[in-house]
Amino acid sequence: MSEARYITAKLTARERVAYDARIIGVLSRSEFKLKYADSALGYLWSVAKPMALFSVLYVVFGRFFGLGAGNTHYPIYLLIGIILWTFFVDASSMTLMSLVSRGSLLRKLMFPRLLIPLSVTLTAAITLAVNMIPLVILIAWNRLVPEVKWVLLVPLFLELFIFTFGVSVILATLFVRFRDVGQLWELTTQLLFYASPIIIPVGFLPPWSQPIMFLNPFVQIMQDMRAVLIPNQVVITAADRLTNVGGRLLPIGIAFTTLLVGLYLFKRQSPWFAERV
Repeated sequence: MSEARYITAKLTARERVAYDARIIGVLSRSEFKLKYADSALGYLWSVAKPMALFSVLYVVFGRFFGLGAGNTHYPIYLLIGIILWTFFVDASSMTLMSLVSRGSLLRKLMFPRLLIPLSVTLTAAITLAVNMIPLVILIAWNRLVPEVKWVLLVPLFLELFIFTFGVSVILATLFVRFRDVGQLWELTTQLLFYASPIIIPVGFLPPWSQPIMFLNPFVQIMQDMRAVLIPNQVVITAADRLTNVGGRLLPIGIAFTTLLVGLYLFKRQSPWFAERV
C-alpha cells in the first residue's frame, strides 16, 4: 500500500471530507491563478472578455437589428445570457482537458479522481462570480429594486452548476479516449451559442422550435433567471412552453440525469485514466 493510500485509509469520514475539500481548494486556487498568470490585465480579463462580447452584440443586435425594441431592459436580458454562457463554455472547455493535462498528478498521487474536474468547474464558478459584478452594476444603474423572488436565483445557480458539471465530466471522460471530442465540442459550442436564445428573445423564434429549445436545461435556467431579475417584462420560460410535459421539471430532470450519467461514466473509466493520459 502506498504512503498516500495508507494515510487516507486511516482518516475518518469527516477527516476525509476535510482532506478532499483542501485538495479541491488548492487545485481551484492554483487553476484560477495560472489562468491569468503573466498577463498584463490579470483577473480583469475575467470581466473584459464577456463585456467586450456584450458590447458588440448589443450594438449589432440591440441597436441595428432592433431586438431591444419594446424591451427597456434588453441590456440586462442580453448580459445575463452572455455571463451564464461564458461560465458554461469556460467550465466545460477547461474540464474537458483537465484529466489529460494532469496526467503526472494522476500517476503519482492517490486521491479521488473526480476532484480534478470538480476543482476546474469551481474555478469557472469563481470567474462567474467575478463576471456578476458588471451585471450588478447594470441592475443598479437601471434602479431595479431587489425583490423577494430574487432568492430563486440560488437554486437556479445550483442547477446551472449541476448541469455544467455533468456535461463537463462526460466530456473529460470521453476526451481521455477520444481526443477528437475537443474539436467537436468547440464546434458544438459555437453552433449552440447562436442556436440558443442568448441574443434573440424566445418570442422571435418559430413556435414549433420553442418547446424543443427548452429541453436544454441551460435555456430553462437562463430564462428563469431573466424572469426573476427583469421586472414588468414578459419573459417566456419552460413553464410556458412545456406545460404538457411537466413544465420546467422536465429540463431540471434532464440536468440531474446528465450529472448521473457523467458520474457513472467517470466511475467506469477512472481505473484506466492514469495509463491512458
